[in-house]
This record gives sequence, C-alpha cells and structure tokens, in this order.
Amino acid sequence: MATKGHPGDNRTRNSVSMFIVAGFCCFFYLLGAWQRSGAGKGDSIALEMTKQAKDCSIFSNLEFETHHGDKMGQADDFEVKIFKPCGDSYIDYTPCQEQMRAMTFPRENMNYRERHCPPEAEKLHCLIPAPKGYVTPFQWPKSRDYVPYANAPHKSLTVEKAVQNWVQYEGDVFRFPGGGTQFPQGADAYIEQLASVIPMDNGTVRTALDTGCGVASWGAYLFKKNVVAMSFAPRDSHEAQVQFALERGVPAVIGVLGTIKLPYPCRAFDMAHCSRCLIPWGGNDGMYMMEVDRVLRPGGYWILSGPPINWRNNYQAWERPKEELEQEQKKIEEIAKLLCWEKTHEKGEIAIWRKRINNMDCKERDTATMCKSTYVNDVWYKKLEVCITPYPETLSSDEVAGGKLKPFPERLNTVPPRIAGDEIPGVSVDAFQEDNKMWQKYVEAYKRINKLLDSGRYRNIMDMNAGLGSFAAVLESPKVWVMNVMPTIAERDTLGVIFERGLIGIYHDWCEAFSTYPRTYDLIHASGVFSLYKDKCNAEDILLEMDRILRPEGAVIIRDHADVLNKVKRIASGMRWNMKMVDQEEGPRVAQKVLFAVKRYWVAGENGTTTAG
Repeated sequence: MATKGHPGDNRTRNSVSMFIVAGFCCFFYLLGAWQRSGAGKGDSIALEMTKQAKDCSIFSNLEFETHHGDKMGQADDFEVKIFKPCGDSYIDYTPCQEQMRAMTFPRENMNYRERHCPPEAEKLHCLIPAPKGYVTPFQWPKSRDYVPYANAPHKSLTVEKAVQNWVQYEGDVFRFPGGGTQFPQGADAYIEQLASVIPMDNGTVRTALDTGCGVASWGAYLFKKNVVAMSFAPRDSHEAQVQFALERGVPAVIGVLGTIKLPYPCRAFDMAHCSRCLIPWGGNDGMYMMEVDRVLRPGGYWILSGPPINWRNNYQAWERPKEELEQEQKKIEEIAKLLCWEKTHEKGEIAIWRKRINNMDCKERDTATMCKSTYVNDVWYKKLEVCITPYPETLSSDEVAGGKLKPFPERLNTVPPRIAGDEIPGVSVDAFQEDNKMWQKYVEAYKRINKLLDSGRYRNIMDMNAGLGSFAAVLESPKVWVMNVMPTIAERDTLGVIFERGLIGIYHDWCEAFSTYPRTYDLIHASGVFSLYKDKCNAEDILLEMDRILRPEGAVIIRDHADVLNKVKRIASGMRWNMKMVDQEEGPRVAQKVLFAVKRYWVAGENGTTTAG
C-alpha cells in the first residue's frame, strides 16, 4: 500500500479516473448518437455503433475487480436470472391503480380510485414492454405541445374534449393547444388573469398543486412563469391524462383526493388550483378543503374555477338546479371562513382565497376541531380527518408562521426555515451547506461521465431518495424538473425542506409501485436506496419498478456501497440494461461506488414479448 502523500498513489488514482471518464464519455457519446438518430431503431446505425464501440477499449477493459480484489470481482460469476417481457396487454400497467382490482373497492369518496397495490403473490416479475413504434419524446419546450402518437396511442380524449381544446390528433402526433375545460381559449390567457391577483412574476409563488389536472396544461404553461406545479388526476375514464402530462414533460402523478391524505408535507405549496376538478369541496364537513389547507403554506392561494362559482349566471349552462349550486357555494364560503382564508378575488367563474400568514387574527379557528396528530407529516395511507392543522406559533401579527420564504430562485440555496428553526433533528445550517457543496461535486462528476445530462435529453428526472433536495437544486434549469421522492422509511423526513427550496416532491414507499404510468422518466437517480431497503423488501422488485417507469434508452445512476451495488448489478444484468460501475469521486479506496446504466431500446412483439405476466 502506498503511504499517504506518495506520488505513485496519486498517479495511480489519476490514471484510473482518466480511464473511467474516457470510457464512459465514449459510451454516452455513442448512446447519444443512437438516440438522436431516431430512438435506436435503425439497424445500420446500430451496426455502426457496434463497430465504433470496439475502438472504445477503455470502456470494455475497465474492470471493477481491479479496485477490490478477488472477492468483490466475483459478482459476474453468479448465474444471472433473465427477466422475460410481460405480455403486450401490460404496456400501460400501473400496479397500484390496476382497473380490475380497483373495481373491487367501494366507490364512496373515490376509494376505488386510490392506491390498491397487488399482494406479493400477484406481483409481476417481468419487464413491461413499450408499444410498437415507441420513439424518444420531443425535447422541451416542443414536448409541451406535441407527443408522438405511438408513445400513448389513446384517442378518446381527442373526441371527448374536442370542444375544450385539450388534445388533437394530427397525423402521427398528438397536439396540445393548451386548452382546458375552464380555459378552452388557452392556458396562457387564463394564467395571466390569475397573475393579475397572485404574485407569479416575482418568484413569490413557486410551487403549485393542481387537483384533477386533466392533461396538465395549466402546469405546462406555468413553467413560463418559473412556477412548478405538482399535478394529479385519477386513472379513470379519461384514459391516459396523467400519461399525456408526463409525455409532455410536465410533473404529474396518478392520484385522487378521496379517503387518505395527500402524500405531501404540511405547508408545501404556494398555490393550489382546481379547475372543474369535480371534487366535492363542500362535502364531508369540509374535509377536502381542510386537506388543502394542510398542504398550503401560510400566505398561499387557493383557486377555484368553475362550478359553483358565479352560479347565478351559469346554472342553466351547467344543467344543475340553482338551489343546489347556491347551497354548494355557501358551504364552501363557510368552510373557507372557518379555515381563516380571505377571499381576494371573484370574477366570472374564478374565485381566489388566500390563507392568512398566521393565526393571530383567526378567531374562527377557535371554534374548529384542531388535528391532534403528534406528527403532522405522517400521511402515508393515513385517513383524512375532519380537523384543521394548526399553524406554527408566531410572536407577532406580521410574522409568517413557519418562516418567510425568499423569492425563487434565491430560496433554492438559502437556508430553509425548517432547518434554520431546528425543526429537522440532526440537520444544522452547516450540514445543509455542506450537503449543497457535496452534491455540486457529485453532479459535476456525473456530467463528466454522462455528457447528455446537461443537454436537455433528460427532461423528467426522479431522485428516489432525495434527502435535502441538493441533487435537484444543482440540476435546476428550465430544461429539467426533478420528482424528489422522500422514502417513508427515511431516517429524517426532509420533504418540507425540499418544498421550501422551491422544488417539488412526494412521499413514497419503494416496496410498492410508484403512482405513474410506464416509461414516464428519462433519468432515475438512486442514492442509498438499496441500502435503505435491504431489510425491508426485495431489491428485484425495486429494480423492476425502476425499469417499468424508465423510458427506453433512459439512464440510471445508482450510488451505494460496493457490496450492495454488486447485488444490484447482478439482478439488473437480466433486465436489458447496459451497465458500468465506477469509483466514487474521492477515488477507489472509498467503499461507496456509482453504477451507471442505460435501458436498451425494445418494444412489444420483439424477442418473444407475447409471454404472459
């Protein structure tokens, strides 16, 4: 072993690093050529890639065992389990929102549209195929307006919502004119109308929640304001609406406001929106408005567009009794008053309320039932309650409960109030700043290896174990958005910190399938995920879920301990991934390593994909 400071040690380390970077630059260069050529479908291009790859001897000869000795080098000696393709009927399979299973649950309060995951015996252990003709989506911002028909071949919305300009079918693409049920003339004009009341142009409003989002045109056009929206809608008769949203490059999940709490922390969103979302806001004693209040930050805005607003002028067009609509709006107004929301605007069919910045002048709340939960962010599969989430304590009438946020983008790297206020055990101001620096270094190293990371090729990015959100903060750009996932078993719940930075995220348990369609993410980042779950559930199930939600030719970056990564690599070797493990940025002596992978292009009907699940 070289002694500390020995020049030979540095030369060896530098040589290894050069070999790693050069090999992967070659790999991703060829991958980029393949992707740009038409989603990997041309045989001649594939042959040319094979020819060129032979010259990339650094990549092919870079062996992981040279850093770890014989024991660690034996990973590839184990028998590899080859995962077969699922049947073509599983192309759009969403395990926890599967239609046949959903219909066995009660319809009351939309329970049947909530998450109902398959038991262990019913889980699939095969690879979900892409539809025939699948191509790499258009890059943003073109993807906002156009989606290849082959990627989501569902035409029902083009007929059902034709008058409202949701989506149109034109040749081999879907075109999204930006219309919606409440804004058939386009989201741009609608958003400008809202922006005349809500401060969207100065960074004050950054995070938004769209309930019942349709094809997410509201969220798509909010990007022009540098506002990022978390949109959700159920998997229902409006086939593929969330799938369309994600194909467009817009954040969205399959979800519904039904009987369980939303998978977001308290005080998360600057703005919440319902445009004819069909949620019975006045029902269940105000339970749904109380849930919006929980996730809305002090000073945040709630927009209700459509029935029952302005019912006097619209009840005939809506074909509903005016008495019913009048009572519905009256109930909403009463609940808003109980929540201490102030109505700031009502014009046409749009009403806007603002949640007060603290409870100093909220005598109405004194008469309400306050939630007793010991931890307000304990929401995973927890039942909704008819109670109001308390404000954090304040000392003066002008103090923002929970802390005032800087405008975006300044808030991205400013110490979040939850950390400054010691709300997160074990996370100090210094720890937050060190985390930022660490991930800047890590992401720069990723970019040296995967040259496509900054190119706009990866629009929809997921961080499976987001921590403080620093990975997403480093990547922040109009080209990308990151779904920051907070595992429900994480040692520290820092999802509230992520939202305070102006980023978005969600709670999730990786022992279950994520609430999305197949092929909806371009790049998946998993730091420490497999170590976190090693005693909780099967790594095979997690990897199969990653494969399900990853696009063909999408990329994966897995960061973990070497022994864990060897197991991961062995499983993934049977999943049609091209992989390479490299040393961490600090060099070969560090136990943590990084596994880079690319999912190969293949579609239904190829290589025996008629196999049943």
